[in-house]
Amino acid sequence: MKAFTNTWTHIRRSPYQSFAAVLTLFLTILLTGLFLITTLVSSMVLQYFESKPQITVFFTDTSTPAVAQQLTTDLENTGKVASVKYISKDDALAIYRTQNKNDPLLLEMVTADILPASLEISASEPQYLAELEPLLKRAQGVEEVVYQRDVVDTLLRWTNAIRWIGGTLIVLLFFNSILIVMTIIGLKIALKKDEIEVLKLIGASPWYIRTPFVFEGGLYGVFGAGLSFIIIAGLMIWLRPVIAGFLGMIPIINTIFAVLASWVFVGFLGTILAVLLLVGCLLGAVGSVIALGRYLKF
Repeated sequence: MKAFTNTWTHIRRSPYQSFAAVLTLFLTILLTGLFLITTLVSSMVLQYFESKPQITVFFTDTSTPAVAQQLTTDLENTGKVASVKYISKDDALAIYRTQNKNDPLLLEMVTADILPASLEISASEPQYLAELEPLLKRAQGVEEVVYQRDVVDTLLRWTNAIRWIGGTLIVLLFFNSILIVMTIIGLKIALKKDEIEVLKLIGASPWYIRTPFVFEGGLYGVFGAGLSFIIIAGLMIWLRPVIAGFLGMIPIINTIFAVLASWVFVGFLGTILAVLLLVGCLLGAVGSVIALGRYLKF
């Protein structure tokens, strides 16, 4: 209890330095939390599109199911496909009727004979799509290959950019936060040099002298984490309808929003708060320990 009292006294006596440390840690933890959430959502979006058929192969009218089966076998032997689904003419007609069930005129004009059989192919890795496309175009009985190259490439670039830029930014901010806390604690150690000397002369243990400074750094992180949690939770609640409308077609996103609309949301927020508090406390404490090792030698 005495250590916490001394810690609070340290913070209260230098409010501007304390505010600078809390603000730095707040910005670091806020951006870290937003980066992690953005990375999680972007990964879910990418996984969703990766699970959908990325290449569709349409066969000529004279092609037989045996031709499609042979192409399926060839694709599976490459080891680069996650799934291959054969859509017969009758299957294509059933899908067409489902998609146009509200337009009787369109249903009357289309029969199974005029719809092509096809293969819907998903690659195990997006980069394999470019390698599979030439193989499909050379295959017997293939009339057309539809490959959404732009969509897949854009999603890959977007996800990779978020991971690299965000990760680099977070590492730099962590380093900067530790330096700020280390500098502020170092200044406070210098200001309390005489007081520390007196404590050493009367027999105070090194741990007794160091503890308030370590707690102080940890409290800076806790305060910064608490403020960042308020911002992140507010943004999640405020932007939920917007994100739901934009990404509503992705089943896993809908599942997450269903969870966020229930009481489980409280536990979810509690987990986020606990993680942010832990990260903030560790950042502040590490900065303090480094400062103590550098400026307080005994």
